[in-house]
Amino acid sequence: MPPFLTRFTDDARLALDTLTDRASGFVNPTLRLGVTGLSRAGKTVFISSLVHNLLNGGRLPVFEAVRSGRVSKIRLEPQPDDAVPRFQYEDHIAALVRDRIWPDSTRAISQLRITLDYESASGWNRMFSPGRLSIDIVDYPGEWLLDLPLLTQDFRTFSEKTVERAHTGIRAELSTDWLSLAASLDISKPAVEADAQRLAQSFTRYLQACKSDERSLSTLPPGRFLMPGDLEGSPALTFSPLANLPDGRAPKGSLWAMMERRYEAYKTHVVKPFFREHFARLDRQIVLIDALQAINRGPESLLDLEGALADVLASFQPGTNSFLSSFLTKRIDKVLVAATKADHLHHESHDRLERIAARLVQRAIDRIGASGAGLEVMAIASVRATREATVNHDGHTLPVIVGTPIAGETINGETFDGERKTAIFTGDLPQNPDALFQDLESKPEESLVPDLSFVRFRPPHIEETGGGLKLSVPHIRLDRAMQFLFGDRLA
Repeated sequence: MPPFLTRFTDDARLALDTLTDRASGFVNPTLRLGVTGLSRAGKTVFISSLVHNLLNGGRLPVFEAVRSGRVSKIRLEPQPDDAVPRFQYEDHIAALVRDRIWPDSTRAISQLRITLDYESASGWNRMFSPGRLSIDIVDYPGEWLLDLPLLTQDFRTFSEKTVERAHTGIRAELSTDWLSLAASLDISKPAVEADAQRLAQSFTRYLQACKSDERSLSTLPPGRFLMPGDLEGSPALTFSPLANLPDGRAPKGSLWAMMERRYEAYKTHVVKPFFREHFARLDRQIVLIDALQAINRGPESLLDLEGALADVLASFQPGTNSFLSSFLTKRIDKVLVAATKADHLHHESHDRLERIAARLVQRAIDRIGASGAGLEVMAIASVRATREATVNHDGHTLPVIVGTPIAGETINGETFDGERKTAIFTGDLPQNPDALFQDLESKPEESLVPDLSFVRFRPPHIEETGGGLKLSVPHIRLDRAMQFLFGDRLA
C-alpha cells in the first residue's frame, strides 16, 4: 500500500476511535491518564500509591475536590478495554504495605479504572453533569514512548542516529563489540539468519549495558529490545542498525535489505499499533523521571536524560482541545513531568530538585523548538520512605533523612540488613540549577555535580488504626499531581 494511503487509513482509524471514545464519554465521563517513566522512575509505585490514597482517605490537602468533601464515593471498576491486561493493584500494594518491598516494575501495557462520584462546585454543572468521573489509568513502559520518533525515520536515518550516538561518551566503550561485529559483515552479500541473530543479540547487549544502574542512560530505542515480551525471537526484533551505509538502495536478498525490512516491520507491527490503540487515545499524561540518579551519575547521564525528554515531549501535542476538533483528533492537553524520589532529600532541597527538573525540561523544549503550554514540572515522592531529622557533626547541625536501607545497601563500608534504620546526610543540590548544566556540552568530563549520597530505602512501616485498618501510604506532593492531572474535571 502506498505511504499516503497508509497515512490516510491510520488517520481514519484514529478519527473513528476518537469519535467512539467521545460518544461513550457523554454517558460515562472518562479521562484517560497515561503513566510512563524513564529508567526506574517508579511508575508502578506511583499508580499504586495514587489509587491507595484515593481509596483509603489519604492526606490530600491540595486535591480540592477531596479536601472540600465534594467526593462522596471512590471505587475500582472493570476496565473498558478487555484486551489489555489489568494493572495488578492489589498485588503491588500488598508488596508495599504488607511486605515492605518495592513491587516489580511492569514490562508491558496495563490498565486500571477508578471512578469518583462527586458533587460539582458549580450549580450549573450539577444540572447537566452526572457527577461521576472514571479515570482510566494506562500504564506503559517509557521505552515504548521513545519508539514513537521512529515512525518519522527510515532505516538509513535510524542507523545514522544510533551509530552516531554509539560513538559518544561512555557509549563508545559499550558499543565496541556490536560495532566491530557489524563492521566484519558484508551487508551487501546474501543474508544469513545466523548473522542477523548475532548482530541483533550484540546490539541488544549494548542497549542493556547503557541502561544498567552503573550508567543510567535513557535514550535507548528500539524499546522492545529491552523488554521483548511475547515478541522475543521474532524477526521484528531480530535486526540492527548498520554503520556506513553506501549510497543507493539495498541489494535484493542482502543482509542490508533484511535489516531494513525488519526495521519497517517493527514500526508497522509494534510501534504503530501502540500509537494508534493506546497513545493516541490519551487525554492527560504524566512522565516520571529519576533526575537524582542522572545527577548522581554525572553530566553524560544528565545530558542523555535531557535528550530522552526532548524525544518524549516531541511526541506530545499539549494544548486545549476545541469542542469540535476533539471529535476528530485527540490532543493531550496536560503533561506533567515529575522528578521522583524527593524523599531521598531533606525538604530544604525539594525546591532545588524541582528547579533542576524544570531547567532540564526547558532545555529539552528549546532543543525541539516546542511550546511549554499545558506542561507542568514537580518534585514528588509517590511513597515517602524516610522521615527528616537533624544531627550534630563537628559542631554543625546537619539536616538528615532517616530510613531503613534495603538489605545489602552499603554506606561508608557498612552493609545493612534491611531491618536497621540509619540517618543519612545526602548533600545539597545547588541553588542555581544552571550550575549543573554549565559547559556540559563542551566539557562533559568536568563534572560540576556536587557530592551526593543516595541509597535505596525499604518502603515505610505503615501504622494501623485501632480497628486494624492500615493508614494510607505517605507521599510528597502526590495530591498536587492529582490536582493538576484531573482536578479540573471534578470542578
